[in-house]
Amino acid sequence: MNDSDESDRSGKSDWSDDNDCLIPKHGGYRKMRSFHAALAVYDATVVFCDRFIERRSRTHDQMVQAARSGVRNIEEGSVASATSKKTELKLTNVARASLEELMGDYEDFLRQRALPVWDKDSPQAREVRQRLASDRSDGSDLSNMMKKAPAEVAANTLLCLINQASYLLHRQLERLEHDFLEHGGFTERLHAVRMQRRSDQSDVSDLSDSTQKPPACPVCAKPMRLRTARQGPHAGSQFWGCSAYPDCKGTRPASPTPPPSSNKP
Repeated sequence: MNDSDESDRSGKSDWSDDNDCLIPKHGGYRKMRSFHAALAVYDATVVFCDRFIERRSRTHDQMVQAARSGVRNIEEGSVASATSKKTELKLTNVARASLEELMGDYEDFLRQRALPVWDKDSPQAREVRQRLASDRSDGSDLSNMMKKAPAEVAANTLLCLINQASYLLHRQLERLEHDFLEHGGFTERLHAVRMQRRSDQSDVSDLSDSTQKPPACPVCAKPMRLRTARQGPHAGSQFWGCSAYPDCKGTRPASPTPPPSSNKP
């Protein structure tokens, strides 16, 4: 696997790409290491099962389908994130659960044949992890190895890769949970975008009647906009609000308009 790929977007949120767009960027699963790890598991599992599991057996079909589920649910969840973060969370978790099921099948395979499961700190497991780190991003080197490796090596190698994919999906779920708690889902974004549009339209009207120079926001120093309170005890009163709202909620009181000067005779 290629470590230069974007790991799992754990440090980057789709919501932060463009706060003015209703539908955020989505469907970028091909840039995620979790997807490439799951895809390598799928391809290698097909080769493994064709070599070591009777093709007409139910186990053969179940293992291949579990590996396929890991890949397809990552894809579907990434695309569905456009309008449903809840669906993305659910399907990403299904992908991880499918790989956990597949891990159990490989452990059963080794146990039933009296073959050892390598300890994660064993020299064999360390060597496999180094090999996976240098494998091409398409996983072709791993699939080729599966065609020749003995059963013990093949099964334990796939256990190492599944553990890696499961860990990456765990991090991805943590990032998705943080995004959902921070920004909400599509419904909250829809409401925020509509309110921002209404506020911007109102600001144009407010500014057309104002001759005051916009002050700087006391919180972020960005230019402020003259707004009109629509509810509460100050309804109808004008105030300065930050132009970066809702990201910044800085306000200033609007200076009262000075009365017109009168020339005494």
